[in-house]
Amino acid sequence: MGRLLIIDVICAVAALGIWYLLFAAYNRRRGAEALRWVQSACAGKGRILDFRWLNSSRLHARLHFPSRSFENAHVTMKFRPRPLPIQWLLSRVHKQKETLTFEADLGGSPNFHLEVVRHRWCAHSRGVDARQRDQREWDIYEPGPVILTTRTHWKQDSTPELNTLMTVRQQDVLQVRFRPESPQFSATIALDALDDPKTASGFLSTLRELAAGASAHRQ
Repeated sequence: MGRLLIIDVICAVAALGIWYLLFAAYNRRRGAEALRWVQSACAGKGRILDFRWLNSSRLHARLHFPSRSFENAHVTMKFRPRPLPIQWLLSRVHKQKETLTFEADLGGSPNFHLEVVRHRWCAHSRGVDARQRDQREWDIYEPGPVILTTRTHWKQDSTPELNTLMTVRQQDVLQVRFRPESPQFSATIALDALDDPKTASGFLSTLRELAAGASAHRQ
């Protein structure tokens, strides 16, 4: 009985080891492909200096841009934790996306904190009971900008913050953050969005438009 238990444990460990090696290799292939997407998105206006894996599902790469629009630039790509079965299952349940986060310092330090999170749609049912579930009707709304601020007085006129918010709503950017501390600017995008050549070609332009909003605020 004890010998059978030991054999079962050895088989389970071997199976987990094979799972880890196979899916770690798969994530590395995904990482190499994503690096090509990033290089293509830079469109000759920037290049990848080096990269390293932080763990089996996170890839970090440093970027260089000839202009001073971005300094100390780097990207962090977050893949599904496929090599770890339980974490991979949880990520599937929570429908977590694979993302790329761009972080950099700007030409001058922003004098404000701003975080913009994109939310596309919200919906609610009209209270149809369970017997009429197949006939349930939904009202779907596209929400407008929601701003949370610590300012005592909020100006109602057009501001760079609002312009930044509206820019984000027109792009495939999930989250944008400005702050005085380094990294002063960060933007998160769904990784698969860079697979589309049209979206990838406008990725760097989108980042520059967002950074320009902060520059306008400092002036």
